[in-house]
Amino acid sequence: MNGIKFDLTERLENFAAAIIILYDKKPLSYAGDYLAKQLIRSSCSSALNYGEVLGAGTNKDKINKLRICLKELRESLRNLNIQTKAKLISEESIRELKDENDQLIRIIVTRIKNIN
Repeated sequence: MNGIKFDLTERLENFAAAIIILYDKKPLSYAGDYLAKQLIRSSCSSALNYGEVLGAGTNKDKINKLRICLKELRESLRNLNIQTKAKLISEESIRELKDENDQLIRIIVTRIKNIN
């Protein structure tokens, strides 16, 4: 993740794209394949659902859709943690991704709080 970007849409899309690039080569184990596919789904879902936030009509709808983004981002982080603990990927290779994932979670939580 190069530099600091303040466009949340772009950051979410870049995060999802970085996950896809990470798994461009198919993992060699059943667990690696399973977790990689799930991580691609959750990271892409957070970006796609944020697009729904931008089109939401009411604050209640925005909060609902932001909560979906948050759920997917938390799932992504948990998935990355499981993969490093299972030694499917190295902590060093995904340090920046995990940092960006954590920052995105914090931003979404702040957005939810600021709507109330």
